[in-house]
Amino acid sequence: MPHRVEVRFIAGLNDLLPPGRRGRPIMLEVAPGTTVKDLAESLGVPHTEIDVILVDGESVDFGRQVGDGDRVSVYPVFEALDVSPLVRLDPTPLPEPMFVLDVHLGRLARSLRLLGFDCVWRNDITDDELAAISVADQRILLTRDRGLLKRAKVTHGYLVRETDRRRQIAEVLHRFDLFGAIAPFGRCLECNGVLEPVAKEEVEHRLAPRTRRDYNDFRTCSHCSRIYWQGSHYDRLASLVEDVRRAGRAL
Repeated sequence: MPHRVEVRFIAGLNDLLPPGRRGRPIMLEVAPGTTVKDLAESLGVPHTEIDVILVDGESVDFGRQVGDGDRVSVYPVFEALDVSPLVRLDPTPLPEPMFVLDVHLGRLARSLRLLGFDCVWRNDITDDELAAISVADQRILLTRDRGLLKRAKVTHGYLVRETDRRRQIAEVLHRFDLFGAIAPFGRCLECNGVLEPVAKEEVEHRLAPRTRRDYNDFRTCSHCSRIYWQGSHYDRLASLVEDVRRAGRAL
């Protein structure tokens, strides 16, 4: 006999539900043996988005099987509330904020690198590689693919809601509380390598005549050897950095 359960998603998790199911209890019939993780993900909410689940007021882990008549409440990551008596399902924070991004988030990857964050991204990376890198390198998986975040091996991930790049940047930094960790112009935008100062005479043979004439301060990527300087593009990038910082101060 199927079990009849009531499910409520709290706050921002409603964004992941179909419009007709947001902001109200959802009544479902599920097979015996269904876990709360299965239940949430069947409705489109990846486990990486969930911090606390209550069944009839009791805090439970993902493996808890639902029973007939259960009332399930699913909570997102708490930003400021003390929930220490509860079973926290959001995994222990990683030692440092490093990311791996899916193929559709290339512009976001470049922007996060600009802000100083370690981001793996390739335009040919597969879903299997994304999941493996996230686990092996302890990186937060950023994606717009819910199915990818539902993979059991993925423990640290986030479903990017916004489609506009600047809003995506603010969304990710807010979710992981990283506005204070911004350290711009320290990474290669193309390959993610660390930028290091380099003497002009070491790279001037690679510079265009006008660049060699007008600029004296250079950095080079420790990985791909790309050269950076404060050319005409710099003001545009610096403006983006300031806009991001301003967004952080406004929150």
